[in-house]
Amino acid sequence: MGLSETSGPRDTQVLLATTETMELRRRDYHVERPVLNQEQLEELGRWGAATGTRQWRTWLQCSHARARALLLQHLPILVWLPRYPVREWLLGDLLSGLSVAIMQLPQGLAYALLAGLPPVFGLYSSFYPVFIYFLFGTSRHISVGTFAVMSVMVGSVTESLAPDKDFLQASNSTVDEAARDAARVQLASTLSVLVGLFQVGLGLVHFGFVVTYLSEPLVRGYTTAASVQVFVSQLKYVFGLHLSSTSGPLSLIYLIGATGISYGVGLKHRFGVDVVGHIPTGLVPPVAPSPQLFAKLVGNAFTIAVVGFAIAISLGKIFALRHGYRVDSNQELVALGLSNLIGGIFQCFPVSCSMSRSLVQENTGGNTQVAGAVSSLFILIIIVKLGELFQDLPKAVLAATIIVNLKGMLKQFTDICSLWKANRVDLLIWLVTFVATVLLNLDLGLAVAVVFSLLLLVVRMQLPHYSVLGQVPDTDIYRDVAEFSEAREVPGVKVFRSSATMCFANAELYSDALKQRCGVDVDHLISQKKKLLRKQELKLKRMQKEKLQKQTAASKCTSASNVNTSDGDIESNNVEGSKAKASAESKLEDTAAHGQEDGKAPDLLTLKALGLPQPGFHSLVLDLGALSFVDTVCLKSLKNIFRDFQEIEVEVYMAACHTPVVAQLEAGQFFDASITKQRLFASVHDAVIFALQHARSNQVSPVLVTKL
Repeated sequence: MGLSETSGPRDTQVLLATTETMELRRRDYHVERPVLNQEQLEELGRWGAATGTRQWRTWLQCSHARARALLLQHLPILVWLPRYPVREWLLGDLLSGLSVAIMQLPQGLAYALLAGLPPVFGLYSSFYPVFIYFLFGTSRHISVGTFAVMSVMVGSVTESLAPDKDFLQASNSTVDEAARDAARVQLASTLSVLVGLFQVGLGLVHFGFVVTYLSEPLVRGYTTAASVQVFVSQLKYVFGLHLSSTSGPLSLIYLIGATGISYGVGLKHRFGVDVVGHIPTGLVPPVAPSPQLFAKLVGNAFTIAVVGFAIAISLGKIFALRHGYRVDSNQELVALGLSNLIGGIFQCFPVSCSMSRSLVQENTGGNTQVAGAVSSLFILIIIVKLGELFQDLPKAVLAATIIVNLKGMLKQFTDICSLWKANRVDLLIWLVTFVATVLLNLDLGLAVAVVFSLLLLVVRMQLPHYSVLGQVPDTDIYRDVAEFSEAREVPGVKVFRSSATMCFANAELYSDALKQRCGVDVDHLISQKKKLLRKQELKLKRMQKEKLQKQTAASKCTSASNVNTSDGDIESNNVEGSKAKASAESKLEDTAAHGQEDGKAPDLLTLKALGLPQPGFHSLVLDLGALSFVDTVCLKSLKNIFRDFQEIEVEVYMAACHTPVVAQLEAGQFFDASITKQRLFASVHDAVIFALQHARSNQVSPVLVTKL
């Protein structure tokens, strides 16, 4: 009994759901409206060009409200800190900050080795930039500071511009490490200032979109290759080897080779275990950057600035989406730039954010950048008081720390399998980026990757999917007839669509594909038509010339028969002859004009009258829904399409243009007496219906006219 009572309501709900579903399937939806071309649509919708907002006037306004808005925009801490819920979030931020600081300490020391600097400068880079980001950043969860990829990019610069061979002592051929480290610190701090200037400048001019050109496969392939470089660079510390540093293309191969040789012959036994060494207590005074180095570092600085921001903003957006808040990409550029700029003045090297630390900051209860401030204060205590405790830490331990933290990036090798199934073009970008970065070093590898991805984008724009559309039965929906077996072409009407916008890069390909898909050799047909028309014109001129010669000969015979008459008669005859000649010439001119008019008559200029084959359709509809912008080449191509198809007696219509595209067509003077807005329709179905009605009213062959 209980079972039946329980199942009864369930069965009733299932039955009701089934009934509603069947009712929805039976129900027919009818939409009745007139066919709308562009002019009618603009009149119905009262379209008007959007008034241009003069943004520069807003920027130049000077008022209390404007100053306050700018202050809150560029100093976000003033927005969120007064609203900070102390009871709910403070404990989590404190625990998260301490957890991050525990990770930040060994990573800071270790990543300084990657940058080719003494380990203590990694601690400086874990304090100043983190606190600056606490004031200016908009992401609540990313952990700013030293990062393996940034460190190895800095290391490639310091080792190439200040190599060990430039500091060899003449007495014993050993490296003067103090002079070398001082030169590298100056290079790294100057590089950090330049990176910061680039990032702040790009952020102030709202150039945050620049990272959109670094696609996700490119960034992941690049960071994977960088992790391989980092892993190889730490082998000498793991095995206790002393090797000369190399940089540039194929430097990874030379490192690997030197490590294998050194380890194979047992050179490690000649040296003791390397340790971190002296860590000075206290903070270093600010040092001005060296302007003489700007010219040497500007290219690398821009690359590091873009890569660092790309990593930070990608992680920031992931956490923002997960926790439901917004990250301002332009303000993130400013915040990261100020972190590097001010940090460079205090002898830090360029930083970004770390994925592993960011995940720890989130998972241990961090809610805001208060956690980052707590971690930076903990690092400050170590710098001021506790730094000497880490002087005897072996460098091999730091190298092991780096290698362990590469686990997440090395797992990105699994992208190869996933991209092979999902998108092989993205896989190609990933592989090219990885190989180029491993073989050519980080700066050249990134340049090759960006150029390759942009070239691939251009190629994909030049090879869009072209399709002829057919109507899905009993609907106003049109789909590719090659993909939808039930879609049928409307007899007499060709509907053509491209999956990409038409511009200078693919306009010619668009025209060629259109003519090919229509099944008519348009150019050959036009050529044959012009050839036949020229023959008719020459024949007409020849006939007119022969008729003129006959009339001239007849007039000469008439004048010769009256040569013996009197002078009066002669004079009279001459007058009459001249009148007759004038009359004959006027008649000839009338005949020639009449012949020319006949030659230009529509019935004589048709393909059928000329004996040429007619296309199997009377109308062509261009679905321009994918058109996002219009350039001059696109305008000319569209005009040529109208001209060519009208030459072969096919009416051309356009459909589904977006309003900005229509405005650009008007600005480019596309519409004229022959191409009006009445040829532009709101939808493909509207254009097809109008084409059929127009063909029926013009008495086109009934074979080509159908009824929808």
